[in-house]
Amino acid sequence: MTGQRSDARRNYQRILAVAEAEVAAHGAEASQEQIARTAGVGSATVRRHFPTRRALLEAVFQERIEALCERAHRLSATEDGRTALLEWLHAFVLHTVSARGFAHVLSYEPPSEKPSPNSCGSRIEAAGTPLLQRAIRDRTVAPHVTFHDLLTLSVGIALATEHHTDPDTQADRLFRLAVEGLSPEPGTAGKAAP
Repeated sequence: MTGQRSDARRNYQRILAVAEAEVAAHGAEASQEQIARTAGVGSATVRRHFPTRRALLEAVFQERIEALCERAHRLSATEDGRTALLEWLHAFVLHTVSARGFAHVLSYEPPSEKPSPNSCGSRIEAAGTPLLQRAIRDRTVAPHVTFHDLLTLSVGIALATEHHTDPDTQADRLFRLAVEGLSPEPGTAGKAAP
């Protein structure tokens, strides 16, 4: 019995290592059959450990999720709530852009559905919501903004820029544009752009 458990653990670790490499190379559409072949196991073994593609991708991005949750926790001690929220969102966007497939995992978890409390979206929401609530309490973010709004905006930026030649720079630019808005600096309204 113990031998079976250690074999299952080894298979899980081998599948996960191969999946990480395949997702890095091919994004969210990485072939589960190719993962199984490269890991030296059958497709049924992959599906036993990861019953859905989403479960496999969430396991692949586990460390990124943990890093983002930890960063949110550290930033909660920052004095300025708006700065803490924006710093975390910026890190979130850059993490999402830098890991192929990560945005796809987060791209559709509607707020009306009850995702698993351990899902990527749920964990990200649990980490980031206190930062948003604090910024709203400080009146530095509009009270109608929801965490789902911020998640959708961030994931949208990542999905829109992932195929650019320099996705980090483009995502950073769009993030700053979203934060600053389209309005010109005070006192420049009506002036033509240089």
